[in-house]
Amino acid sequence: MAHPAQLGFQDASSPLMEELLHFHDHALMIVFLISVFVLYIITCMITTKLSDKLILDSQEIEIVWTVLPAMTLILIALPSLRILYLMDEINNPHLTIKALGHQWYWSYEYTDYEDLGFDSYMIPTGDLGFGQSRLLEADHRMVVPVESPIRVLVSAEDVLHSWAVPTLGVKMDAVPGRLNQTAFITAHPGVFYGQCSEICGANHSFMPIVVEAVPLNYFEIWSTSVLEEA
Repeated sequence: MAHPAQLGFQDASSPLMEELLHFHDHALMIVFLISVFVLYIITCMITTKLSDKLILDSQEIEIVWTVLPAMTLILIALPSLRILYLMDEINNPHLTIKALGHQWYWSYEYTDYEDLGFDSYMIPTGDLGFGQSRLLEADHRMVVPVESPIRVLVSAEDVLHSWAVPTLGVKMDAVPGRLNQTAFITAHPGVFYGQCSEICGANHSFMPIVVEAVPLNYFEIWSTSVLEEA
């Protein structure tokens, strides 16, 4: 979960988010080195009164300042394309969940079960328990087994929404009449928070997403209890 005055990303809770954090650090270091080099060149040009005619007209320098940026772009593009394909790859999911956005709550349907589904509303501030976070807690959490590939089918019933959980590296638009899909693997048990990330009306900020990752045996107990209640 993010905290006040946080400057960086949230801690990664999925292998994909770890890859995204590594790529962010990789690209940021390249940008930092380029900025330092450009600042050094500008400082030298401003402070020195000397000039060299070979620098003013040189084929070798033109080749260098053409090849170096191209190599830099390749160093950024190749890891980026690799992560892009990893984000799009969904192999043999253990569980499929349909997330449907409404104004202003989420509905979850576990399609591998015959009748397992529920609506998830934000808990009002006055009803929060001790230690619960304002605007982030939901009355029903999306429970998933830990270390299992989970596929999420995302759509909307009325207007545009976006199903996003930053610590899992997941963000998928919910479009009425269209079924989008994304996938994630939780690296450890825990509770992961997200919010609708597409402006969807007056109560846009009041439709949180809560994903709870539990061991498989606890997930089976939870799913059985929900089916019995239904």
